Amino acid sequence: MMRRASLAALLALSLAACGNRAPSLGLLVWEGYADPSFIAGFEAQCACKVSASYMGSSDELVAKLRGGSASSYDVISPSSDVAAMLVRGGLAAPIDLKTIPSYSSLMPQLTASSLVKLSGKVYGVPFQWGPNPLLYDTSVIPEPPDSWSVLWDPQWKGKVSVWDDLSTIYMAAQVLGFDKPDPHALYNLTDPQLDQVKSKLLALKPNIRKIWSTGGELTNLFENHEVSLAMGWPLMTNQLRKRGFPIGETIPRENTTGWIDHLMITAASEHKDLAARLIEYLVQARTQKMVSAVTGYIPANAGAAAFMTAEEKKNLHLDDLDSYQRRIYFWEDVPRRGRYNEIWNEVKAAQ
Repeated sequence: MMRRASLAALLALSLAACGNRAPSLGLLVWEGYADPSFIAGFEAQCACKVSASYMGSSDELVAKLRGGSASSYDVISPSSDVAAMLVRGGLAAPIDLKTIPSYSSLMPQLTASSLVKLSGKVYGVPFQWGPNPLLYDTSVIPEPPDSWSVLWDPQWKGKVSVWDDLSTIYMAAQVLGFDKPDPHALYNLTDPQLDQVKSKLLALKPNIRKIWSTGGELTNLFENHEVSLAMGWPLMTNQLRKRGFPIGETIPRENTTGWIDHLMITAASEHKDLAARLIEYLVQARTQKMVSAVTGYIPANAGAAAFMTAEEKKNLHLDDLDSYQRRIYFWEDVPRRGRYNEIWNEVKAAQ
């Protein structure tokens, strides 16, 4: 009886520590961001349950939050291209940084972003970041391709995959040189430029085997040898390497776009205190190391390097962060996002 009473007391203390009256959190995040290898630690710590749904694009996240299901989610992980939109639209709740002690340990160049700040309040906490690299099957293509233009090479007819996301528009705009001399122009393309991007992507369609929408889908396309080249995420590189697949990853000479994922608490959340506890847990250095081990993404907390081997730090470019970041044009707010989506939908619908 005493042992049962002790367990009950511990459970009560744990629940109280997490401020958790309804011990359940709903997440809408990118793949890999709720892996049991690290989420289980939070569930045990706070005697709660974390249920995750995964999104395939930033626009899918926005659509779900605007479509009446916002109350189903407590914590979300929007990328830098829609974070400001969510703040302006009142879909995210301000975060009391006193509840996130690890915030001060996050990379200053990430916390300096104005995308998640409004009227002196902070609405998002940097979590992970990385590029959209060019992935290739090294058993077919031994050397890293030098340019994104390889995707248009006729020899790769039916062997290319691109992401069902506006980042494919950004990539085509880079091939056309619209990011020169100002990379910010990628997110402010004119109508004539978007028309040229559309024509460029239509010319790519014969080479496209499939437009992927989830990381697991692209991983399977490579494993089944259905594709040899793709725009992807480091997550797929990580998954394929663990499975022994000969995957290569590179940033071509045009450079690439990339993202800073933030953790946000939805305005509709009924468990904001527990949600803040989860965010603090996820950005702690030790947890960040575990997240990076799953995703292959770069931690927002540089202290994660203390828990890594020299090889792990090198693979994540933690030994050359400044030069690596210069090759990535981080996604920004896209004022004409609706027009970009129209162009992309027209490309997808074309035969």
